[in-house]
Amino acid sequence: MKNYKNKILIGLALVALFTACKKTENFPVTKIGINYVFDPRDSDGTNAHSYLLNIYSIVPYGHNRVNGDYLDAASDDAVSSATGTSVQQLATGTYSSVDIPLGENLWSTTNSTNTANMWNGIRAANEFINNIPVVPVLGSLPNGVPNRYVWQSEARFLRAYFYFELVKRFGGVPLLGNKVFNINDNLALPRNTFSDCIAYIVNECNAIKDSLITAPLSNPGGDNYRATEGAALALKAHVLLYAASPLFNDPSGSNTNPLTGYTNYDANRWVQAAAAAKDVMNLGVYSLDPVYKNIFLNQNDVEIIYIRPASGLGTNIESNNGPVGFPTAIASGRTSPTQELVDAFPMNNGKAITDPTSGYDATNPYSKRDPRLNANILHNGSLWLGTALQTYEGGQSKPDNGQQETVTGYYMNKFMGNDSTGTSFANHDQDWIIFRYGEIMLDYAEAENESVSTPGTDVYAQLEALRARAGISAGTDGLYGLTANMTQAQMRTAIQNERRIEMPFEEQRYFDIRRWKIAPTVMNQPLMGVSITNSNGTFTYNYIPVLTPKFVAPKMYVYPIPFDEIQKNPNMKQNPGW
Repeated sequence: MKNYKNKILIGLALVALFTACKKTENFPVTKIGINYVFDPRDSDGTNAHSYLLNIYSIVPYGHNRVNGDYLDAASDDAVSSATGTSVQQLATGTYSSVDIPLGENLWSTTNSTNTANMWNGIRAANEFINNIPVVPVLGSLPNGVPNRYVWQSEARFLRAYFYFELVKRFGGVPLLGNKVFNINDNLALPRNTFSDCIAYIVNECNAIKDSLITAPLSNPGGDNYRATEGAALALKAHVLLYAASPLFNDPSGSNTNPLTGYTNYDANRWVQAAAAAKDVMNLGVYSLDPVYKNIFLNQNDVEIIYIRPASGLGTNIESNNGPVGFPTAIASGRTSPTQELVDAFPMNNGKAITDPTSGYDATNPYSKRDPRLNANILHNGSLWLGTALQTYEGGQSKPDNGQQETVTGYYMNKFMGNDSTGTSFANHDQDWIIFRYGEIMLDYAEAENESVSTPGTDVYAQLEALRARAGISAGTDGLYGLTANMTQAQMRTAIQNERRIEMPFEEQRYFDIRRWKIAPTVMNQPLMGVSITNSNGTFTYNYIPVLTPKFVAPKMYVYPIPFDEIQKNPNMKQNPGW
């Protein structure tokens, strides 16, 4: 993706030229004007396309995004091995409207790993949407849509995505339409309701889906960063799933604030979410990769719907998160998965480790487990760089010598290359996957389960397929460890756990525990790790608290609107409790 990086740099330069002017310049850059970017004589649309690439670059890149950490390290799935971090602020509730942690304030600060915040992205998208029609870009889609309108639809997709990144964090936000505001405009805009925002995003996805490129891509090497019909439908499904969830669609009907959710419960929202996920499935162009780990290493994988690409091949993920103690492959072990996450993975027969018939052995706790445990987490005895990993006290990767190391006894393995052998890290794609088919299957299963009184075979089928791909045995009943004839509530629990073990570290769990309204339960008790002692090759496992998080409901379900926004805009209402 070196080409992609270079084009983004050109786009950034154009934006800088477009917005900057110094009084001492002999030829003020404002003389260039908007016509330089959107040139009615440019049939290639070179500068306009670079501008569009710059908007793409604003999409958050999730790897170690939150000031050096994964967002999941602010959930019950992991903790940061560093101290005094942004994710610790999030996990312990020690933030406020004047101190929203770096990396998560997508409203008003520059993200540490992105070029701009979501409002900058929305403004840039509006500039593009308004001006691209004058550029006579050659070519069209097979259905006849001219390429300039394909690009315009891509900008509309990005704008819808940016809005949702704000809405899921803050609730309702001002909807700007296509307007690009200047200093003389009235900027004291009120927030639109949550309902307004969801409807707007969904309508945008519906409007653009037929004017985007489709998968499989005719030019996978050059177009794999672009929004497609599948991406628009996946965004719609994702948005409707959140909108139907208890946080925003409260079955008790207790929500009275239209800014933070619907003020009436409507079970049909689940039906709409299920139908939207089914639309993605019915495209027939995405499927599960038979090898789970390959999803995160192959840029054009059959499961991937939409990515935020990295600038090229590399080993940054390993360097930031890999186990310490390997002189030829130095890493800082930044992400420490919790014991709670480890325990969520069932046995390879699909049964929970708490099931007395599962075969779980507390003296050999990682044996015969769901293969996704090893694909996501490195534990004592895992093969890493040709060595059995030592995470026992005083071991090679937990030397207890004052350096940064795992604080839970575990290291993250997800997203990393095939580094079980060799002596150094191997370069690989480091893209951030935003939508993939496995998630759509889980979205559908969840929404369909909530739409019916008793889960049917279509709900079971999604979990069974994911478990089969993972390597769990079907069993004599062909249910892959699931229980037959589950109630809706039992299936809900199964789906929530399946989502957890299928998608750790993918920025799902942090928001899932909020939209399901289980955060007060899982985030108000100590998070655990393991302290292992080694006595002549015999290991003893002691489970210890590593962090005591705090979730003060209900205000922590959404972030506060930044204080400076409230101060400068009298029409901007603050979220409850902040």
